[in-house]
Amino acid sequence: MVNKTEIVVATNNKGKLAEIKAILSDFPIIILGLSEIGFDREIEENGQTFLENSLVKARTIASVCNRYVLADDSGLEVACLGGKPGVFSARFAGENATDEENNAKLLKEMEKIPREKRKAAFRCVMSLASPSGRWVASVGSCPGEITFKPRGNFGFGYDPIFFVPQLNKTMAEIPLEVKNKISHRARALARMKTLIEDFISYPEES
Repeated sequence: MVNKTEIVVATNNKGKLAEIKAILSDFPIIILGLSEIGFDREIEENGQTFLENSLVKARTIASVCNRYVLADDSGLEVACLGGKPGVFSARFAGENATDEENNAKLLKEMEKIPREKRKAAFRCVMSLASPSGRWVASVGSCPGEITFKPRGNFGFGYDPIFFVPQLNKTMAEIPLEVKNKISHRARALARMKTLIEDFISYPEES
């Protein structure tokens, strides 16, 4: 029997989990992280798109743990770099690169690019899967531009170098409650919220 009051978020990233929990806080569902269910298996993300990566995580964990699983794959797409780092955002500077190393590599590659050509977008694809293999997905994006140096102490990932023109601040200068209204993940989650209730109320195959 699948528990219809819990959704597992396929991440060990505390920042991402906190962001998702905050956005879904008004939803009558308990949100759990992977550590809370004792899942520590590595899942290879070798897809060519954000959708492929989010789906393999969600469907694999849902099948193994017999739970509803919400997974996302998200990243930064920089126009002048042909969409890089894209699906390689988390490991842009190497397999176990830190956020600071990824940011430094990107700024180095763009050091001679003028501001008017530094357009970028954060993109997120979110997938919700059931143990039987059913799934649904949503997409969200947030446009902006890449700064010349890091700014701000909030957030994680590329937030310190991602400038949001409408707020005149980087993502790392924006408090979480504001970020949770405009971020790519927030927008994907907002769309996902409209799908969750129907999805989990659908009878699962025995």
